[in-house]
Amino acid sequence: MIIAKNIRKSYGTLEVLKDINLHIKKGEIVSIVGASGAGKTTLLQILGTLDVPNHGSLRINDQEVFGMGDNALSTFRNRNIGFVFQFHQLLPEFTAIENVCIPAYIAKTPRKEAEARAEELLKFLGLEHRIQHKPAELSGGEQQRVAVARALINRPGVVLADEPSGNLDSKNARELHELFFSLRDQFQQTFVIVTHNEELAEMADRKLVIRDGIMEV
Repeated sequence: MIIAKNIRKSYGTLEVLKDINLHIKKGEIVSIVGASGAGKTTLLQILGTLDVPNHGSLRINDQEVFGMGDNALSTFRNRNIGFVFQFHQLLPEFTAIENVCIPAYIAKTPRKEAEARAEELLKFLGLEHRIQHKPAELSGGEQQRVAVARALINRPGVVLADEPSGNLDSKNARELHELFFSLRDQFQQTFVIVTHNEELAEMADRKLVIRDGIMEV
């Protein structure tokens, strides 16, 4: 599903990632932990094709992604990778269902089909009564679940989450953690989660540790 080989990333003279090798299987939930500045988010951005390494290769779904042109890479990302961030990044002027539909519209999914899929996801996530509410009318936990639905709308094989529970209280954080496992069981998606939350990290199928840009074995 995800094979990264010899990933290196530097900003000027600062080496952030040093020969990272990673193999993540389909349907696996992997957590990545490490101190602030260790390179976790940089690695996640490279796995999500939002950043390009100085050296190394990345295959997702048997495709070498960094050989693609910009347009092809954007299309691949939209169709194959979902993102969940610490701050939900919902657009405040749009309702929950409109926010969820945005990646589907980018993928040129017909409106009725996109809305039906978004409604299905929001119901699955327990938000059937909040579909027409805007983000300001939702709790923090509800906003993050809308963000999860948005990440899932195009049925991506891979979901990448960067501190997804970092802005939630302990109850909502636990519910979000459990939700990831329900989604994996329901849809067989692969999750890569960067987190400082040790409880979530330990729940994963594998916990990987980055220290000073090096993946500890």
